[in-house]
Amino acid sequence: MTRPLIAVPARFTARASAIRFRGEVLPRALLEAVYAAGGEPLSVHPSAPGGVARVPEVSARLRFCDGLLLPGGGDLDPQAWGGTMHAEVYDVDAEQDAFDLAAATWAFDEGKPLLAICRGTQVLNVARGGTLVAHMDEPHRGVMTDVQVSTGSRLADLLGAQELTVSCYHHQEISDLGKDLTASALSTPGGTVEAIEATDQRWAVGVQWHPEDSAEQDPLQRTLLEAHVEAATRHRFAQDHAS
Repeated sequence: MTRPLIAVPARFTARASAIRFRGEVLPRALLEAVYAAGGEPLSVHPSAPGGVARVPEVSARLRFCDGLLLPGGGDLDPQAWGGTMHAEVYDVDAEQDAFDLAAATWAFDEGKPLLAICRGTQVLNVARGGTLVAHMDEPHRGVMTDVQVSTGSRLADLLGAQELTVSCYHHQEISDLGKDLTASALSTPGGTVEAIEATDQRWAVGVQWHPEDSAEQDPLQRTLLEAHVEAATRHRFAQDHAS
């Protein structure tokens, strides 16, 4: 069977090894993890000239894909949710923000299987009208975090587990949840929202941690990525038989 196509918006970078000019990058570990899960990861150019991306235009570009993965990256501009700038906010890019928010809106509205990781989870929440904390009192930067998964959640059903230790690297966090989203995992202790998901049957899951960091060693992180790929495969099958 042909691998399902998983669109992954690239991240802008001012400099990268072996590239003489500005570049677009994605973590190799993430792409390898998606491929190992059975998907075909495709880097997508996050075009939003002047910091403007229209959902219909993003839809026209991405409708070929079977699923969307929103990866980690720099911070969202607090203006995106009506917040105020903080000195710790870094790597803000208006074009990146606009494209990612439009892509999240499109995937959620169209029911494309959507997996959001770290920044991607924050993007999903803001795209649905939610808010963030621009800088946490105790950032989860480069730490292993214990999380409690909510009983009865999609995430609990996917993983078959309610207690996880995950690799986190974030200093922004979810404050108010967006429309049609619910928290499905909290850090212990602390109660930071570490995962969100759609409240209905659409496949939209966001995790504040980085499953790609430990997917090779942790079967639960592999399961999460495999579940997204499986959902994308089912979506392709349904679309093929509807046309």
